[in-house]
Amino acid sequence: MSEQNSTYYLIDGSIYIFQSHFSPHVECFDVDGNDLSAVYGFTQFLLQFLRRVKPDRIAVALDESLFSGFRHDLCPNYKSNRELPDENLAMQLKGCREICSILGMASYASKKYEADDIIGTLSVRMSELLPGDPALCIVTRDKDLSQLLRTDKDYMWDYSGNRKRYRADIKEEFGVSPEQFADYLGLVGDSVDCITGVPGVGPVKAKELLRNFASLDGIYENLDAVAGLSLRGAAGLASKLESHQAEARLSRELATIICNASDRHEGFAHALPSSLEVTDIDVPSFEKFLSNYKFTKNDGAHLLSVAERFSSQ
Repeated sequence: MSEQNSTYYLIDGSIYIFQSHFSPHVECFDVDGNDLSAVYGFTQFLLQFLRRVKPDRIAVALDESLFSGFRHDLCPNYKSNRELPDENLAMQLKGCREICSILGMASYASKKYEADDIIGTLSVRMSELLPGDPALCIVTRDKDLSQLLRTDKDYMWDYSGNRKRYRADIKEEFGVSPEQFADYLGLVGDSVDCITGVPGVGPVKAKELLRNFASLDGIYENLDAVAGLSLRGAAGLASKLESHQAEARLSRELATIICNASDRHEGFAHALPSSLEVTDIDVPSFEKFLSNYKFTKNDGAHLLSVAERFSSQ
């Protein structure tokens, strides 16, 4: 394996699926007029990624756990602002899972765990099983995944925005280390996922608390010392933290990415390095896929030509 490709890539697939689905710049319909923008755009993204990066090992993590995952059991309000996909989008999501296999890359989804947990567990397994201490690249624009950056070589890549963020970038942007990120979210919350945090605690106060006490546990072990911090309203802050301790701890639990899933029926929990090895594009299956999803002649021909050019290299 060449040094250039020793990095292994874990793709947060749902982000790029929904980006294609809602983007005004991606428009694709089947021969009957049904929307295919999500599967079309996602296929384009994967083909472009393979051609540009030429990875040796890759896996795509997909979300199938909305309202069925373990976090929803912990907090029924978790991600309550989301809606289940309609019939058309559900069909396209199935197609996105299929195309990963056709393009020669592993994909994983779960009814219990989120894509973040799949990426977290895979990252730990690969760091333990792959020789030579390779770098990890998480292809995402989700800040929550920064907690998985364990070494200075690891990075997150917002592929569409062409922005890479390393451990030092997270520290500079948020004022906390990747190891502190779940504690940080436990304090400030995350409105995108309906995680409450502690009311009245924003990024500035959270950063100062974690600078002084290192973790959420450290804060609550030294709650009396919070009032003495050189923060505006420090005395009131200590009172807020005390009265909202349950919310803070629950918020941290919801924000913490699972990195040690071991369920027997979850394929990602037992994946080996060989599971992530990229294989050749299955062109006949690609042609059948385009036919099954009723792509128009022009759109289907475009995708197929890109796949054929790449597979012949």
